Amino acid sequence: MPKTPTTAELLSLDNQLCFALYSASLSMTRLYKPLLDELALTYPQYLVMLALWEADGVTVSDLGTRLSLDSGTLTPLLKRLETTGYLSRMRDVADERRVLIRLTAEGRALRARAVQVPQCLLAASQCSLEELSQLTRQLQALRDRVSAA
Repeated sequence: MPKTPTTAELLSLDNQLCFALYSASLSMTRLYKPLLDELALTYPQYLVMLALWEADGVTVSDLGTRLSLDSGTLTPLLKRLETTGYLSRMRDVADERRVLIRLTAEGRALRARAVQVPQCLLAASQCSLEELSQLTRQLQALRDRVSAA
């Protein structure tokens, strides 16, 4: 029969999943920063570009859903990326309430330079690609279960 954790064990910082995720996120941000600086991207902008490299020509609302960002957070990111020349925003001619996001040639070309980012993570993590893929799937499953709770 499993042992019931004590209050001290339950409240130990090192036993907190949230702290492990938080501190891992900080480490990832530190690793990514110089790499993203070379691309003239912030981390949230990088996420936008990743999503657009997968599916170009999406609506702002679809992109927000994909990234779990509301329009108040997403719109300034898109404006900065548009100013940088990586994307364009235009009203959908079929429905002017919708705004479509399209990569520019420069935004599409950035993808080739961005391949260094996951390669650096792979090297820094000292994990195999399969280990990182498995961890990613576990975290996605955890996110989905927590979001549904």
